[in-house]
Amino acid sequence: MAKLWGGRFEKNTDNLVDEFNSSINFDKRLYKQDIMGSIAHARMLGKQNIISIEDSKKIVQGLEQILKEIENSAIEFDVSNEDIHMNIESLLTQRIGDAGKRLHTARSRNDQVALDMRLYVKEEVKNIKELLINLIEILMEISNNNTDTILPGYTHLQRAQPTTLSHHMIAYISMFKRDYERLEDVLKRTNFSPLGSCALATTSFDIDRESVAKELGFDGITINSIDSVSDRDFVIELCFAISLIMMHLSRFCEEIILWSSSEFAFIELDDAYSTGSSIMPQKKNPDIAELVRGKTGRVYGDLMALLTIMKGIPLAYNKDMQEDKESIFDAIDTVKKCISIFIPMLKTTKFNKVNMLLAAKKGFTNATDLADYLVTKGLTFREAHEVSGKIVRICIHDNKTLEDVTLDEYKLESSLFENDIYEKIDIRNCVQARKIYGGPSSTAINIVLSEIKGWANKHK
Repeated sequence: MAKLWGGRFEKNTDNLVDEFNSSINFDKRLYKQDIMGSIAHARMLGKQNIISIEDSKKIVQGLEQILKEIENSAIEFDVSNEDIHMNIESLLTQRIGDAGKRLHTARSRNDQVALDMRLYVKEEVKNIKELLINLIEILMEISNNNTDTILPGYTHLQRAQPTTLSHHMIAYISMFKRDYERLEDVLKRTNFSPLGSCALATTSFDIDRESVAKELGFDGITINSIDSVSDRDFVIELCFAISLIMMHLSRFCEEIILWSSSEFAFIELDDAYSTGSSIMPQKKNPDIAELVRGKTGRVYGDLMALLTIMKGIPLAYNKDMQEDKESIFDAIDTVKKCISIFIPMLKTTKFNKVNMLLAAKKGFTNATDLADYLVTKGLTFREAHEVSGKIVRICIHDNKTLEDVTLDEYKLESSLFENDIYEKIDIRNCVQARKIYGGPSSTAINIVLSEIKGWANKHK
């Protein structure tokens, strides 16, 4: 088949070259964006009298019909036409004749693919944002129901201070909220139309870039034609944002894996989101959480591939940039699948509140409060820290909790201890005393949850 660009060449390309050079097997997913961009371009060409209104209408009608047929799986793409752009143009020309050949006036595949990618990124950013809102709402539901559910907070994976399940979940809400806002920032820099940049130096035709940008829903047009066709920052930036989402999901999954183990026994995953062992009948494995954790590395690989592809490319467009698509497509597909399965897995998880509370009590998580008590009685914090550490050491030796220590035993370490020490180190009181904004007390939590609810409602 003759190439649309073949006038310069005396020989046909080798079949291996056609296969190696082709991107239709993966960029075919851009068919809708490519057709919508072409429709806007054709309308502009007609409005500007660059082509006739009649040809403009023929092109638009032909493209709309091709779109319907693609969505009805009635079209098979041809690898010899290389990519989605040339496949659609070839189909159009076959159907409407010479009018189809006028579509590419004042346009290059370079600005065409840049446009398609920006339109695609815009759509997928919206889809990922919706998933993040759904995830945040599930976390809010868990938080609202567990403002008084005590569990140990950890540092260095060692029990540290008592907190609540609500407080813990809000930590993840904060992460996913930042992810949402990061996607909005990606969209700000993506939402400019490159169409009209052509190969790299625009065109001598009197085109109207602004009208095309407006029709396609962009905020404006790019300011430099060389940068427009060679820029993939927005693709890399999206992949980075997705990588951070995956990092946050992976951290969450790591805790789910730990919490579902017999050693923690803080949660039980629903059978529908667990798997068994082929040899050990008793096993209930957190495979979904493990897979999300594993797929995070895959998305990191997509990001590194994009950065590496772009790092040595001189201006303007180079064929290397064709390789951006599989990486960003994979990253987008992966994060959407991971969030989509993570939401119901989390929603059906059962929390063992008794085990959480026991772990908080047994881990000396109220030792800081013991030291703070002595500070209120007049000791410096360093002195109070030392006294409290000695008492913890005694408890470890005698297999006691701080609540089990008698007042006489406390007084052996400091005469400042009184009966009110037991109220001070009560686990629930330790949590409720932390009323500082951002802390675990129900007072502080309810303020934050109210703010998050307002934010989520605004961004639905």
